[in-house]
Amino acid sequence: MSAEIEIIAHSDRVEQLFAPYRDVIGDDYPAYRGHVYRVITYAMHFLDGDKDARPLVETAFVYHDIGLWSDNELAYLEPSEELALADNEKYQWGLDPKLLRDAIHWHHKVFPYRGPGRRIVEAVRKGDWIDATDGKIRKGLTKAQVNAVQTAIPNYDFGAVLQRLAGDLGGNKVSGNLRVLRHVFKW
Repeated sequence: MSAEIEIIAHSDRVEQLFAPYRDVIGDDYPAYRGHVYRVITYAMHFLDGDKDARPLVETAFVYHDIGLWSDNELAYLEPSEELALADNEKYQWGLDPKLLRDAIHWHHKVFPYRGPGRRIVEAVRKGDWIDATDGKIRKGLTKAQVNAVQTAIPNYDFGAVLQRLAGDLGGNKVSGNLRVLRHVFKW
């Protein structure tokens, strides 16, 4: 893994994957889109830019939280997985369905993932943790690397979007965040 981090702020594939869901995500689209590009950047860094892994990583990240909007659900892992798998089959992307599901399902795992597809699932997991904590947890990246990504790809207050959704979908922020903790975080 090099000290230099390649910023991925645009991908034709990501934009195509997002297209059918832009209206569903609505006003939250810029914040979620930025989150997706930041986590793709981190994950691809952990994967040393592996071009073969990139389509799966990009797809997993476009879909990883989408159940928040598609199903208005705080327990969003399963709806997100199902949507990704259905689209993978419908559009014949040819992505390994088990690996796609695992990358989405385990992206909030607290401890390292040790199952099949570990290299990719771990890169996805670590990338999401970095962005979800706004760089407070860096998973081996330097502050300079995280700052470079955060500077290049706007946040649009993604954390506030998640807190608003917790309140809106959970009745209030406290019960919404508890629901997320119970149903989304994995040990």
